[in-house]
Amino acid sequence: MGSYVLGFEEIDKTKLATVGGKGANLGEISRIDGIRVPEGFCVTTEAYRKIIEQTQEFDALLEQLSLLKAEDRERVSEISGKIRSAIERASIPKEIEEEVARYLIKAGDKNTYAVRSSATAEDLPTASFAGQQDTYLNIIGKESILKHISRCWASLFTDRAVVYRMQNGFDHNKVHLSVVIQKMVFPESSGIMFTADPVTSNRKVVSIDASFGLGEALVSGLVDADIYKVQEGEIVGKKISNKKLAIYSLKEGGTIEKQIEPKQQDKQTLTDEQILQLKKTGRSIEAYFGRPQDIEWCLYEGEFYIVQSRPITTLYPVPDVNDGKNHVYMSLGHQQMMTDTLKPLGMSIFRLWLNKLRATGMPPGELMVEAGGRIYIDVSHDIASPTGRKTFVKNGFGSVDVLMQKALYNLLKREDYIKSLPRGKSSMSMTGGAMGQVFSGLIQARKIERENDSRMIQNIMTNHDAKVRNLERSISEKTGVRLFDFILEDMDDTYKDIVLGGYSVGMVGFFASDWIAKNIKKCLGEDNVTDILSQSLPNNVTAEMGLELLDVADVFRQYPAVLTYLQSANDEDFFEELDKLDGGKVVSESLQNYLKKYGVRCPGEIDITRIRWAEKPTMLIPMIINNIKNFKPGSHYTIFEQKRLEAEQKEQEIISRLEKLPDGRKKAEKMKKKISVFRNFIGFREYPKYALMQHFYAYKQALKKEAAMLVQKNLIQEPEDIYYLTFGELRNVVSLNQLDYSIVEERKREYEVYEKLTPPRVMTSDGEIITGEYDTGNIPQGALIGVPVSSGVIEGRARIVLNLEDADIEEGDILVTAFTDPSWTPLFVSIKGLITEVGGMMTHGAVVAREYGLPAVVSVENATKLIKDGQKVRINGTKGYVEIL
Repeated sequence: MGSYVLGFEEIDKTKLATVGGKGANLGEISRIDGIRVPEGFCVTTEAYRKIIEQTQEFDALLEQLSLLKAEDRERVSEISGKIRSAIERASIPKEIEEEVARYLIKAGDKNTYAVRSSATAEDLPTASFAGQQDTYLNIIGKESILKHISRCWASLFTDRAVVYRMQNGFDHNKVHLSVVIQKMVFPESSGIMFTADPVTSNRKVVSIDASFGLGEALVSGLVDADIYKVQEGEIVGKKISNKKLAIYSLKEGGTIEKQIEPKQQDKQTLTDEQILQLKKTGRSIEAYFGRPQDIEWCLYEGEFYIVQSRPITTLYPVPDVNDGKNHVYMSLGHQQMMTDTLKPLGMSIFRLWLNKLRATGMPPGELMVEAGGRIYIDVSHDIASPTGRKTFVKNGFGSVDVLMQKALYNLLKREDYIKSLPRGKSSMSMTGGAMGQVFSGLIQARKIERENDSRMIQNIMTNHDAKVRNLERSISEKTGVRLFDFILEDMDDTYKDIVLGGYSVGMVGFFASDWIAKNIKKCLGEDNVTDILSQSLPNNVTAEMGLELLDVADVFRQYPAVLTYLQSANDEDFFEELDKLDGGKVVSESLQNYLKKYGVRCPGEIDITRIRWAEKPTMLIPMIINNIKNFKPGSHYTIFEQKRLEAEQKEQEIISRLEKLPDGRKKAEKMKKKISVFRNFIGFREYPKYALMQHFYAYKQALKKEAAMLVQKNLIQEPEDIYYLTFGELRNVVSLNQLDYSIVEERKREYEVYEKLTPPRVMTSDGEIITGEYDTGNIPQGALIGVPVSSGVIEGRARIVLNLEDADIEEGDILVTAFTDPSWTPLFVSIKGLITEVGGMMTHGAVVAREYGLPAVVSVENATKLIKDGQKVRINGTKGYVEIL
């Protein structure tokens, strides 16, 4: 067997590095019983390496290319063109030419062939690279085939292939190219088959695109294809297109574009029998590879031939339940304002915490599943029950996010599917003990409301601060397995302290809010009043966090040397270098006091593995600079007082209007009491999560010490490796002093894949993504529809911010982002409005927007893509839409 050429029969998946993704897949498919693959062979990557080794200028050009970014399009195009020219000019060594000739004679040198590129980073489970390198059809004769082999090698450096590798993090120097030489089939028809529906992601639906002639007409967009949908042996959908053109092979080589006769143009490309036969072939290939496939096929003399199969890389993973039953899964991340993927340690610790929250209505642990690095809730039992689905969809978790709720309503219309769902424990069901805790908490809440003494909140906060200081002392003394047991014990104590201890207090504010909104609507016909009454609340730790950063900015702004230093500061010696500057010690003290209080926070903070502000203080620099740029000294007090007065004036207006109604004095007195209760207690809703983050930070610092010891023992390579183990797995590693490091490596690869996926709000166990849509009535044409969560109308410049550290905000800007959590709050003092892709009335962005008096619309699908940075937009936070002006 030569090192430069391999026949399909000599190839399997272990030869990926030798024949690339396309070649390896063709070798595998040719082994499947009953599947026809046109005969062929691969010119291996060893031949490609031989060519570039003898191309003198290649290394120098590749070095120049490696220094560029995807944005440097002109320079990328220039250097890529030089590399392609150099490769095409290179003479193919005699030994390679002889091996190709030998295989051609064996396959038939008078036949016509397809010459196709097959890169080592191609047709992979994580990246398809589809269409990035070149393919040449109907090539005849050794000399022509050799010339097109050179062209394929050169196509590894087309502009599109180079930019694609840059965008997907592939090193140009580590991607090599094989060339597939495959006998041409002259098909009557051809196309593409997906063994999972590419539109809905339903794994039970096979989708077939078909057109006459070669598939190039379809791939290039020259014709509309017929589309057939097959589900469980039945054709469930057909779209017969008008096919005016087709591409056919010429006997003398090359291809030709032909008009299809009028009577054939609307004819179904495949018969129903052929559709079902092709579907069966697709399922066989899918079963062989163990995952959904994107398959290229052609029909010749009544027989189907497969010319390629690759994994479908865009499908969102389905929860691994495998009990043979239908299920419906709902994203917890869309409710928690954290749709990013979680690392395994963060996932496991957050799930440990969620399992304790049964008394607050969180689902039991057995109903929480993982998919794509996110947590989903199995809500099958909730919507299978007629009584359960009404409570759940209308008033339960389904109502937190409007698009999620609408998706569930759409699913409920499919009665046959709903009937197929298993009956069992509801995600909203509680144990007897949990129900008792809730009932006891509600009684206590009524007592707190009657007393209306906000000092109890201060007492809770003071007591908890003392417990956190004690935690920091105690946990520093724990190592090994004792540390893990201590963390679990502290979680129990924290649950009793924060959740059970604060549950009644939190309910007081929510009850008052609901009562105020209903009664003002009933008596005065006015909506959204609590938006204004929510401004400048006492005891709101998240809002205070944003305002207190203004005080830090006031200290920074006094020292020019410090402001200059911020442009180049790094975290390793941030405070040491700061202390050397004029005013540095004063600034350092101010920032460290802020971090002592709020340094436990960061974007995506429910994942314990995320870097906290205290670990990387430079994360705050953009927000400090924004505050210096956009606000005058003393703005903390000014902003707070302005919003407090607006709330006070609104309260006085409401009371005055109520007094003029029949029995007005009594109505006004009751309303005044409810507003007082509302303002005294509603701000506490932000405290439990903040308190939990204080504990998470202490856990993380202790676990990092354990990680350092594991590095010393050579069990892991770097401290952050522990993030790719679950809490239980990490405990075992510490206990047993052993670890299969390949687990860490595999999970790192998985995490990179999951990061790029967009999690659906609702999906089924078939992988089908269920979507919801908004009603468009009374919305201006062309407006982007969302959910109104903070009233008012404002115009301004849209600033697209995907990463908090990249925020460059000016006063009057409107923040457009995927979602926000409490760490984004300091940015809210600088903006005039908020647009997010995820959220509901009670999610973080909505709550803080109301407190700061910012018009806000959330759940605007694809807002960060549809709105361009710098565009002028108008937010209608009262009716829930955004206009691009």
